[in-house]
Amino acid sequence: MTQHLADRTCEPCRGGTPPLGPDQIRPLAAQLPHWQVVDDHHLAREFRFPDFATALAFVNAAGGEAEIQDHHPDLELSWGRVGVKLYTHKIDGLAEADFILAARMDRIWRAHESSLANR
Repeated sequence: MTQHLADRTCEPCRGGTPPLGPDQIRPLAAQLPHWQVVDDHHLAREFRFPDFATALAFVNAAGGEAEIQDHHPDLELSWGRVGVKLYTHKIDGLAEADFILAARMDRIWRAHESSLANR
Protein backbone atom coordinates (compact mmCIF):
# COMPACT_ATOMS: atom_id res chain seq x y z
CA MET A 1 0.00 0.00 0.00
CA THR A 2 1.27 3.46 -0.89
CA GLN A 3 1.83 5.87 1.98
CA HIS A 4 -0.57 8.84 2.02
CA LEU A 5 1.07 12.08 0.92
CA ALA A 6 0.39 13.76 4.28
CA ASP A 7 2.31 10.99 6.07
CA ARG A 8 5.45 11.59 4.02
CA THR A 9 8.23 14.11 4.57
CA CYS A 10 9.31 16.75 2.08
CA GLU A 11 12.68 15.97 0.58
CA PRO A 12 14.68 19.00 -0.50
CA CYS A 13 15.02 19.40 -4.23
CA ARG A 14 18.46 19.95 -5.69
CA GLY A 15 19.08 22.62 -8.28
CA GLY A 16 19.26 21.12 -11.74
CA THR A 17 16.50 18.61 -10.97
CA PRO A 18 13.77 19.03 -13.59
CA PRO A 19 10.25 19.90 -12.45
CA LEU A 20 7.64 17.16 -12.63
CA GLY A 21 5.98 16.68 -16.00
CA PRO A 22 2.23 16.24 -16.62
CA ASP A 23 2.41 12.43 -16.41
CA GLN A 24 4.09 12.65 -13.00
CA ILE A 25 1.76 15.40 -11.77
CA ARG A 26 -1.54 13.67 -12.58
CA PRO A 27 -1.41 10.81 -10.03
CA LEU A 28 -0.20 13.15 -7.28
CA ALA A 29 -2.87 15.76 -8.08
CA ALA A 30 -5.54 13.05 -7.98
CA GLN A 31 -4.78 12.66 -4.28
CA LEU A 32 -5.49 16.38 -3.68
CA PRO A 33 -8.97 17.04 -5.08
CA HIS A 34 -9.28 20.53 -3.56
CA TRP A 35 -6.07 21.82 -5.12
CA GLN A 36 -5.67 23.20 -8.64
CA VAL A 37 -2.62 22.48 -10.75
CA VAL A 38 -1.96 25.73 -12.59
CA ASP A 39 -0.08 25.47 -15.90
CA ASP A 40 1.79 22.39 -14.59
CA HIS A 41 3.82 24.98 -12.64
CA HIS A 42 2.22 25.38 -9.21
CA LEU A 43 -0.54 24.25 -6.89
CA ALA A 44 -3.21 26.67 -5.71
CA ARG A 45 -5.96 26.46 -3.13
CA GLU A 46 -8.17 28.82 -1.20
CA PHE A 47 -9.17 27.94 2.36
CA ARG A 48 -12.26 29.61 3.89
CA PHE A 49 -12.78 30.46 7.55
CA PRO A 50 -15.53 32.14 9.58
CA ASP A 51 -13.34 35.07 10.63
CA PHE A 52 -9.90 36.65 10.50
CA ALA A 53 -8.63 35.10 13.75
CA THR A 54 -9.31 31.55 12.56
CA ALA A 55 -7.67 32.25 9.20
CA LEU A 56 -4.65 33.67 11.00
CA ALA A 57 -4.45 30.61 13.28
CA PHE A 58 -4.41 28.44 10.16
CA VAL A 59 -1.62 30.54 8.62
CA ASN A 60 0.42 30.16 11.80
CA ALA A 61 -0.10 26.38 11.86
CA ALA A 62 0.61 26.01 8.13
CA GLY A 63 3.68 28.24 8.47
CA GLY A 64 4.94 26.09 11.34
CA GLU A 65 4.54 22.98 9.22
CA ALA A 66 6.32 24.68 6.32
CA GLU A 67 9.25 25.43 8.63
CA ILE A 68 9.35 21.81 9.83
CA GLN A 69 9.33 20.59 6.22
CA ASP A 70 11.77 23.32 5.11
CA HIS A 71 9.44 24.00 2.19
CA HIS A 72 7.76 27.37 2.05
CA PRO A 73 4.51 28.29 0.26
CA ASP A 74 3.25 31.69 -0.75
CA LEU A 75 0.41 32.53 1.67
CA GLU A 76 -2.14 35.30 1.25
CA LEU A 77 -4.19 36.13 4.34
CA SER A 78 -7.38 38.17 4.37
CA TRP A 79 -10.58 38.19 6.40
CA GLY A 80 -11.90 34.62 6.43
CA ARG A 81 -9.65 33.46 3.59
CA VAL A 82 -6.18 32.08 3.04
CA GLY A 83 -4.84 31.67 -0.48
CA VAL A 84 -1.96 29.26 -0.98
CA LYS A 85 0.41 28.92 -3.91
CA LEU A 86 2.94 26.11 -3.79
CA TYR A 87 5.85 25.33 -6.06
CA THR A 88 9.54 24.63 -5.71
CA HIS A 89 11.37 27.88 -6.31
CA LYS A 90 14.72 26.16 -6.93
CA ILE A 91 13.38 24.43 -10.03
CA ASP A 92 10.63 26.95 -10.90
CA GLY A 93 8.03 24.21 -11.02
CA LEU A 94 6.44 21.33 -9.18
CA ALA A 95 8.25 18.69 -7.17
CA GLU A 96 6.84 15.89 -5.05
CA ALA A 97 7.48 18.02 -1.95
CA ASP A 98 4.81 20.48 -3.11
CA PHE A 99 2.18 17.76 -3.10
CA ILE A 100 3.33 16.51 0.30
CA LEU A 101 3.08 19.97 1.85
CA ALA A 102 -0.33 20.52 0.20
CA ALA A 103 -1.61 17.28 1.77
CA ARG A 104 -0.21 18.32 5.16
CA MET A 105 -1.96 21.70 4.82
CA ASP A 106 -5.23 19.90 4.06
CA ARG A 107 -4.74 17.90 7.24
CA ILE A 108 -4.19 21.11 9.25
CA TRP A 109 -7.32 22.63 7.70
CA ARG A 110 -9.41 19.57 8.59
CA ALA A 111 -8.17 19.84 12.19
CA HIS A 112 -9.18 23.53 12.28
CA GLU A 113 -12.55 22.72 10.72
CA SER A 114 -13.12 19.93 13.24
CA SER A 115 -12.26 22.14 16.22
CA LEU A 116 -14.71 24.80 14.97
CA ALA A 117 -17.48 22.20 14.68
CA ASN A 118 -16.88 21.13 18.30
CA ARG A 119 -17.37 24.67 19.70
